[in-house]
Amino acid sequence: MNLYLPIAEMSVSVILMLGMGASVGFLSGLFGVGGGFLLTPLLIFAGIPTSVAVGTAPAQVVASSVSGALAQWRRGNVDFKLGSVLVFGGVIGSYVGVHLVSALRRTGHFDVFVSLTYVTLLGVVGVLMLVESLRTLQRAKAGGTSSLRRSGQHNWSHGLPFKMRFQRSKLYISALPPFMLGAFVGLLAAIMGVGGGFLIVPAMIYLLHVPTNVVVGTSQFQIIFVTAVTTVLNATNSHSVDIVLALLLMIGGVIGAEAGAAAGERLRGEQLRFLLALLVLAVCLRVGWDLVNAPPDPFSIQPSEG
Repeated sequence: MNLYLPIAEMSVSVILMLGMGASVGFLSGLFGVGGGFLLTPLLIFAGIPTSVAVGTAPAQVVASSVSGALAQWRRGNVDFKLGSVLVFGGVIGSYVGVHLVSALRRTGHFDVFVSLTYVTLLGVVGVLMLVESLRTLQRAKAGGTSSLRRSGQHNWSHGLPFKMRFQRSKLYISALPPFMLGAFVGLLAAIMGVGGGFLIVPAMIYLLHVPTNVVVGTSQFQIIFVTAVTTVLNATNSHSVDIVLALLLMIGGVIGAEAGAAAGERLRGEQLRFLLALLVLAVCLRVGWDLVNAPPDPFSIQPSEG
């Protein structure tokens, strides 16, 4: 059954959109990511205009993240204090990002900019996560510790001002790093149509040394608010949010997120990071291929002769 999308101005398969939302929701619950880094390219591959895909994907991410965050909260895996700092920075970053998107659309460079941003960020994050997770798995197999943080270990964030104690994460660090991280993720949410989980999850693990199980729930808590703000700003500024498409993706996303959260409980932290790294790199390669591959119907705009 097909359904017409008023903003995208095209018809799509209802089953395909529900399945796409459910798949991304499952990954959201499993890895603690919003899933936008996967959903936005999938929508573009399905023929949805880039501006509509970027504007609508955060709406689905809100739904799947709410479902996933509730499941993680019931397991005690959400640090609300740390998440609030991330949200504060994320809202500011989203506001800046939406205005940057409007400027890029006026210049006609928005589509290429989004693709280049995807390839660069996903490539760097995916490779770093893959290398680290493989090393951790090897150490665990050899009988060594797989912990990312040793007792009494201090990092660069301990020398910064505005320190706060985050009880659930067992951290006493400056609020500046999570605030800046949240702002950067908010900027990406507006530009790329993502929740930013593919970036914030490894950053919280490797830079802030938050326990992996807490990262999953806290990341989803932060993603809810940042993507909600981004959706509202996109709807009011660029009118690129297709409500019909968003509802289809939301229904599938809520169902998938619960299943993903349950599946994530059966995997260790280093296994989750390894699988997420493979997924990030797969999306990176697919978007990169579209950048260099010649289109099936190439054309050029030239002055007419005669």
